[in-house]
Amino acid sequence: MVKYFLGQSVLRSSWDQVFAAFWQRYPNPYSKHVLTEDIVHREVTPDQKLLSRRLLTKTNRMPRWAERLFPANVAHSVYILEDSIVDPQNQTMTTFTWNINHARLMVVEERCVYCVNSDNSGWTEIRREAWVSSSLFGVSRAVQEFGLARFKSNVTKTMKGFEYILAKLQAKEAKEKAKETALAATEKAKDLASKAASKQQQQRQHFV
Repeated sequence: MVKYFLGQSVLRSSWDQVFAAFWQRYPNPYSKHVLTEDIVHREVTPDQKLLSRRLLTKTNRMPRWAERLFPANVAHSVYILEDSIVDPQNQTMTTFTWNINHARLMVVEERCVYCVNSDNSGWTEIRREAWVSSSLFGVSRAVQEFGLARFKSNVTKTMKGFEYILAKLQAKEAKEKAKETALAATEKAKDLASKAASKQQQQRQHFV
């Protein structure tokens, strides 16, 4: 038996902004459980889709009752593969993630689709599915319940982390625009001052 999760979230940022933030999510204050991230493969397909594979390392503390079932030297980190397909033309991004160790204890598979929100084109919708399974005889149901609860908790952290990075990127963008506006205003002021000085000099020459 497999535990299934289906959820939908909305980020009040454009698809382009969310796409940019996706690759800059770590580190953030809500992702302390994410230790490392590495891109192991990337390619652009003939139809201009971006395919990527990343390897992430996360902390994975087991529940106390599960720790008794495994040796003390079992790694407390979990290695996760993440495949993503980005379609910029249709503004969709689909990700698939699954753990490649501790599979005997539990496997968590996730599929996310990021697309433009149907009600507001300036927002991004995330449709998230997950499957939690365990092959541990006798305790698989308890492991799946624990895994599903942890997954839901991590989704909350993920969304908060996303919002944090988006706010940071938007603040940076606003700062750069303000800087550009100030620079343009300075140049315009210099140009006006130069024209005024030139006109004044011409008037003086005229009177002379």
